[in-house]
Amino acid sequence: MSPTRRSPASRYRHALLLLTSRDLRVRYSTSALGYLWSILDPLVMAGIYWFVFSVVFDRGGRIGEQPYIVFLLVALLPWMWFNGAVSDSTRAFLKDAKLVRSTSIPRTIWVNRIVASKGVEFVASLPVLAVFAIVAGAPVGLGVLLFPVALLVQAALTIGVGMLVAPLVVFFRDLERATKLALRFLFYASPIVYGTTDLPEQLHFWAAFNPLSGIFSLYRAAFFPAQFDGFLVAVSAGMSLLILALGLVVFRRSERAVLKEL
Repeated sequence: MSPTRRSPASRYRHALLLLTSRDLRVRYSTSALGYLWSILDPLVMAGIYWFVFSVVFDRGGRIGEQPYIVFLLVALLPWMWFNGAVSDSTRAFLKDAKLVRSTSIPRTIWVNRIVASKGVEFVASLPVLAVFAIVAGAPVGLGVLLFPVALLVQAALTIGVGMLVAPLVVFFRDLERATKLALRFLFYASPIVYGTTDLPEQLHFWAAFNPLSGIFSLYRAAFFPAQFDGFLVAVSAGMSLLILALGLVVFRRSERAVLKEL
């Protein structure tokens, strides 16, 4: 099928693939380490938190589960995907303003290509998680079958949040810094260095309304079956779909105003 005869959906997928691959090439074209940069950041962060909680404060056996380094990484790696995609989405229109104005493809692609490129980096980091799991002796259970579900729910949530912040930042530039501050708070409010079961009992119910709690529960179920919580997952899936729908509505209604503002 020639490019001119492609369906709109096919053209969109083709453009998304081109933009995503372009993002990845540009990001690593001048880097000597290339792919390694996508895993160095979470590895350094995991090493710091492992040292602080397992060595300095000797709480590695009292929060989360053992091996603690695997417990950390299995939530920290998807957090890097979410954090990076949402943070970059604040400049999705501002960074490529000329292309956004001049191209006829649906403008949602400018958010989706960011989510996709960060998602590719996340998937590329999974072999590192596997190596740590093997070295640390973390057994893989049937929960690993939930990984694709976690990917889909996280993609829906991340796209939804990206669709919300991308157009709003065009009108309210301070929202870019506010989003980064919110992400810092969300890191500590999410069960990354700890598990939901480590929270005080009165907070368990409210923790479910952080959609990342259920997503991390799905990821951790691969190595730590006790971390799976059906209530967390159900609330997370529902909230992620709701945020995605809200993001699409906001995006569609503000699209024309965004193009005038750019």
